[in-house]
Amino acid sequence: MEMLSNPEIWISLITLTVLEIVLGIDNIIFISILSGKLPVSEQKKARQLGLGLAMITRVLLLLSLSWIMTLTSPIFNAGDWIGIKNEEWLEKLAISGRDLILIVGGLFLIYKSTSEIHEKLEGEEHQQDAKGAHSFWGVITQILLLDIVFSLDSVITAVGMASEIFVMIAAVVIAVIIMMISSGGISRFVNDHPTVKMLALSFLLLIGVSLLAEGFEQHIPKGYIYFAMAFSVLVEMLNLKMKGKAEKPVQLRNEAHPDAETHK
Repeated sequence: MEMLSNPEIWISLITLTVLEIVLGIDNIIFISILSGKLPVSEQKKARQLGLGLAMITRVLLLLSLSWIMTLTSPIFNAGDWIGIKNEEWLEKLAISGRDLILIVGGLFLIYKSTSEIHEKLEGEEHQQDAKGAHSFWGVITQILLLDIVFSLDSVITAVGMASEIFVMIAAVVIAVIIMMISSGGISRFVNDHPTVKMLALSFLLLIGVSLLAEGFEQHIPKGYIYFAMAFSVLVEMLNLKMKGKAEKPVQLRNEAHPDAETHK
């Protein structure tokens, strides 16, 4: 009770919750795009399950803080493999467990974003081949893989922002609940506006490059990335407002629309 009456605990909880929500935006976008591949009846279930798995992953990682700390220790040096002698570069190419996860996650996100953009813009002859290729558990597996990468970033932020484990877990749970409530609206908005979906995929591509750079100790300040994303969204909102509802939007390939069942 003494801890609950401490204002510093509450300030830490609120601040960390907001940060967790901000860090979870890219996770929501990724889940929304992947769940959009499924039949309309399964999309909500996939979003909720995906975010639920993200919450479980983050809580388990928080409960394994001692193991998380060991991930920062180098496990091998890529510079030794290619014969680099420069000490500065050898230090940058020392790969830890965390770096390895970020590199693999970044490459996967770059590949996934690029393939999604290609799939949405390819010709109709490829559209037929893509149908039926996405199963519910296949989508959930992809969501879980990226949840691990996004969760690692989230947990490291939590450790740096709070000292009490229950505050970290409470912030993660609250943030995920808020994301679960808002994920439906975000998903509908992304799926209803093809240009927004392309913008979202571009964001994921940017985040993939950022993760890859982070894995090689080339830090890109998150503020720059989020500012670029916010500015792009603002421009896109202005474009959507100017277009209004008079102009029929472009339809991307292989989309499952929420209104599809009502028009049958």
